[in-house]
Amino acid sequence: MNFKTILAIESSCDETAVAITRGRQVLSNIVASQVEEHKLYGGVVPEIASRRHAEAIYALTEQAISAAGITKKDIDAVAVTTAPGLIGALLVGVNFAKGLAMSLGVPLIPVHHLRGHIAANYITAPELKPPFLCLLVSGGNSVIAKVTDYTQFEILARTRDDAAGECFDKAARAMGLSYPGGVTLDKIATTPDFNKYPLPVPHVEDSKYDFSFSGLKTAVINILHNLDQKGEQCDVPVLAATLRRRVSEILTKSTIDLAKETGIKTVVLAGGVSANSELRQMMKDVCQNEGFSLYYPELCYCGDNAAMIGVQAAYEKATASSSLNARATMGIDEVF
Repeated sequence: MNFKTILAIESSCDETAVAITRGRQVLSNIVASQVEEHKLYGGVVPEIASRRHAEAIYALTEQAISAAGITKKDIDAVAVTTAPGLIGALLVGVNFAKGLAMSLGVPLIPVHHLRGHIAANYITAPELKPPFLCLLVSGGNSVIAKVTDYTQFEILARTRDDAAGECFDKAARAMGLSYPGGVTLDKIATTPDFNKYPLPVPHVEDSKYDFSFSGLKTAVINILHNLDQKGEQCDVPVLAATLRRRVSEILTKSTIDLAKETGIKTVVLAGGVSANSELRQMMKDVCQNEGFSLYYPELCYCGDNAAMIGVQAAYEKATASSSLNARATMGIDEVF
């Protein structure tokens, strides 16, 4: 598409975000986080998330337009995260975007949330172009995708149960760490010790590359229960580091093995878990040793934001009518 200035909206979970983009250039990127409120409940409460999106989205839109130094007349299209995510949260963004596009008389562009996460790399690395292999890891998704073009994706590996971020979050909660668990776990982790806390290396019987993280989560919970029954204290920073190391090893191995098999020399990280310090460093070290180019987003673009949605929208080929509806689940290779 040739839309010059795009207003993008993201509301798939607990961040309300609005951005103004031009190609890969970010003119403004405003995010309202609900972390402190959901921290009271130990996780995202969907009903609260939806209400907060509805309360914040108009003001954020005005802020984004003002921060970009443009007026509504300069907007060529409206883009919105349409799937996947919490359905109530998505509906707030989709319905607001439909109304805004209609009032401005501009096209409406639906964007897949995971495509947006991949596009976050285009902001950080303007030179990055497909084809490449992408490890996309978040609280709800863990996949390795072959990106052959900006809108062409092939899933080569996926989790069979928990996502990597979900494993981190649930294990962190069991350790008594505060929400968001994965972020807190990464911050307090020290040095791994597999002799002290033996964690398994899960395997998927019918696939060399697919992931399984449910067993790791259960292993952490069992370690904590056994220690509690013996009246012994857990060295939480060491257990956190041991889990972080194991998950990073699993993700890195599958990604690099697939890169070798496919012959693709460019590897990309995306999604919220791409902010994990050990995963970034491990992938960096292995890619350097194996001769692969590695890209990952700036930390500010790893989490949910609207800039990545606007950047991906510039490459999308489809626009939507006012009948557009949100979808809680949707494959990255599906078409709206």
